[in-house]
Amino acid sequence: MFYMQSDIEKIDVFERNSGFNNYEMWKQCELLRSVVFQMVETKVGRGKSVRVIKSFKHSTPSEIRQRIVNSCEYYKKLYEEDMNTIQFRDYQTRIIHEGTKIIKEHGFLYLAMEVRTGKTLTSLGIASRIDAYNVLFLTKKKAISSIQNDFDLLKPSYSLCVTNYESIHKIDPDMHWDLIICDEAHGMGAFPKPSNRAKQVMELISYHKPYVILLSGTPTPESYSQMYHQVYGIPKNPFKEFKTFYKFCSKFVKVKTKIINGLSMNDYSDGLETIIDEMKPFTINYTQKEAGFIADTTEEVFEVELKESTYKLINKLKRDLIVEGKEEVILGDTPVKLMSKVHQLCSGTVKFESGKSMVLDTTKAEFIKEQWQGCQIGIFYKFKEELVALQQIFGDDLTTDLDEFNATYKNIALQIVSGREGISLKKAEYLVYYNIDFSATSYWQSKDRMTTKDRPNNEIFWIFSKGGIEQEIYKAVTKKKDFTLSHFKKLL
Repeated sequence: MFYMQSDIEKIDVFERNSGFNNYEMWKQCELLRSVVFQMVETKVGRGKSVRVIKSFKHSTPSEIRQRIVNSCEYYKKLYEEDMNTIQFRDYQTRIIHEGTKIIKEHGFLYLAMEVRTGKTLTSLGIASRIDAYNVLFLTKKKAISSIQNDFDLLKPSYSLCVTNYESIHKIDPDMHWDLIICDEAHGMGAFPKPSNRAKQVMELISYHKPYVILLSGTPTPESYSQMYHQVYGIPKNPFKEFKTFYKFCSKFVKVKTKIINGLSMNDYSDGLETIIDEMKPFTINYTQKEAGFIADTTEEVFEVELKESTYKLINKLKRDLIVEGKEEVILGDTPVKLMSKVHQLCSGTVKFESGKSMVLDTTKAEFIKEQWQGCQIGIFYKFKEELVALQQIFGDDLTTDLDEFNATYKNIALQIVSGREGISLKKAEYLVYYNIDFSATSYWQSKDRMTTKDRPNNEIFWIFSKGGIEQEIYKAVTKKKDFTLSHFKKLL
């Protein structure tokens, strides 16, 4: 994959890997140089005339060695040039111009740009146009370094503070924010009551009265009703006359009744499309297709046979709702707990009633290592103990750090929910799912982590246990529906 000659500027260097930027190419070449130029000591001669000489460990042709050196210097130079300038894509420049007008007129903007189209950089560009002095960027913890890198490349005149939503309480209370950017804004869309995250952001907006930019590739992934609490703290939002979500529902939601555990409850998920119509003056939508992405994503499911002991545990738990060991207990005395325990066991792990967890079966991890031996892959897992299982099998060939993944040939393991947003796994040759999440949002967002404008194909693989619950979850989420307790009860 690497040994392709190029006559770029008439220098004999390796051709760029698809989707790699100059920094990634430089680091790849440096890694190759560290391997090819390894030295070993060898004794020559006999008796008193014996001496130790150093020689290359690998018998690589001299022209290849020179090409490696050339490539390191070439891509390092390009990277250093990148650090001094950054170029917006044509469509980003247009969106920055249009977005600046919207935010100056209405005080806020929703950038509904699909993943990998550059909404982060676009929002930073808009911040430069509105004469912001102090900018607060709220995001997920794993995305902080990437956003900071974009800011360093852009070199704007304003000051930027990037932090995760969980650290809002640590923000300097004496700092005044001219602009607040909320990444993955759909995370504030819980209803009928606002989430703690939505409340904290509303309090910041109420106190500082800043411009606001909301970012999301999927603003309302499960229900249009998710829009209300994303914007309810913004003074000029189109629903400001509705002081509560319930009053908002009187006009914008078709409220239904559903029975849960014998109790009649209101269902507010059937939000009307008029919600999106009301948001149009404040929203800029942009798709991967419009940006010129041509990636063809293929998915394949592998079924693996777990240990017989694992299947016995699953069947006993379904039958008796409890499995008692010498020291620990697996309890499925409620439908929700039973669904969760079966889900865990189908991937070979379990969390006991004591709160401790344990790896019972590493079949899936062993299959993944054998199937993709020699490839650099991204692995998504659901439960924490699944990471332990992967670490047991992969050892030092596995990392959970994105920077280490990009700088080495190690594989990376990420938890589905925390890794589904705000990061790029474009260096991965394949995405492999150790397990699957109940959420349709997790399915659609996480599987797009490899997509880049220059990458024509994404290959994704799902590892399910034979006869397990995962296939049924997959059927639900691919239809943009969450896998719920009602689905599980039908299986039973």
